[in-house]
Amino acid sequence: MGEVAVLGLGMHPWGKFPDKPLNDICRVAVEAALADAGVRWREVDAVAAASSRFSGGKGWGLNGNDIVEEMGSTGIPVYNLSAGCAAGANAFNVGYTMVASGMHDVVLVVGGEKMPKGFIQTSGLDDETDPEYLRQRCVGLPGPGFWALLTRQRMAEYGTSEEDLAAVAVKAHQVGQHNENARFRQLFTIEDVLKSNMVSHPLRLYEICPVSDGAAAVLLCSAAYARQKSTHPVWVASSAVATMRFDDGLPRGLACVPSKGRAHHSEARISVGKALEGAGIGAKDLDLVELQDNTVYYELAFPEEWGMCEPGESESLLHKGETLPTGRMPINPSGGFLCFGEATTAQGLFQLCEVGWQLRAEAGPRQVPGAKIGMAQSIGLGGNGTAAVLKR
Repeated sequence: MGEVAVLGLGMHPWGKFPDKPLNDICRVAVEAALADAGVRWREVDAVAAASSRFSGGKGWGLNGNDIVEEMGSTGIPVYNLSAGCAAGANAFNVGYTMVASGMHDVVLVVGGEKMPKGFIQTSGLDDETDPEYLRQRCVGLPGPGFWALLTRQRMAEYGTSEEDLAAVAVKAHQVGQHNENARFRQLFTIEDVLKSNMVSHPLRLYEICPVSDGAAAVLLCSAAYARQKSTHPVWVASSAVATMRFDDGLPRGLACVPSKGRAHHSEARISVGKALEGAGIGAKDLDLVELQDNTVYYELAFPEEWGMCEPGESESLLHKGETLPTGRMPINPSGGFLCFGEATTAQGLFQLCEVGWQLRAEAGPRQVPGAKIGMAQSIGLGGNGTAAVLKR
């Protein structure tokens, strides 16, 4: 397998744009990535696209085809990927594999989404054989309720307080205020967070990411092509995809088998483990991580489960400022999902853009000093997990 470079990064700011079609949002991200790379559309050999469920794609999730028609139908192959909130990074893995294998020299990876209001409905059909439909209809457990159960378990095991949870949101906005692509850039105090509406105890409104519209794009290329365009590109150290195990203890399938240890997302653990192994590093070697923080719980739990710190240590590191860009374990210097909101299929790609900008020292006031290697991680409906490590 050959080396793969990240040559271009592009993003449309996150927000709500009722009068702006998805194709227009995606085109902004695509054109920005092409311009960043100094590449013309006709030089792109293939497109790997995260398939939108909620908007665009001719009603069939054919978002890559929409983008090709928008940019110019040049006959190139299009790969439309569906993996829920992990779709963007899943498409990245496909694009990476195509370039690393020598199939294509230049691949555009893109994801864009316009989200409906309210809680994300995981099942689009009233299908009694669909465990996600049954979970919401029979158990009454949408995303915030599921996250609340995980959070209450952590509170019972480690003594995590409501103030600790609020502090994660405060930190997110402390760094997110500097991100021009983030939707929510206002500063909060712990008191502000604790006064926000209770959604599902103990999680409050400011501790859960909302839904947003947005798009991001990454241009991948071979080493030979990259060296024609750049003297110091960002490289893909590894890219991994996994799915959940049946025995990880989380209530997500038709059966829930108790785990031997504490409950965790096995798809995240497996994909992160494979990505770190592929990059030849340990979790503590990472200079920064962009992780999926649908809610504040994940920023506390995931680093411990991956070996970035010890179990129960996240709260103390947070309060010491160690998870800020200037700390020893920077987490979500972009501001994360809490500041962006969730535009499902684009999320993994906005994370990869942030890691790329950090490694190029282009992140401005939220810059992680001396960042050389970073990881982006996402999980999605169906027990999909992804992780990719970029290096400079």
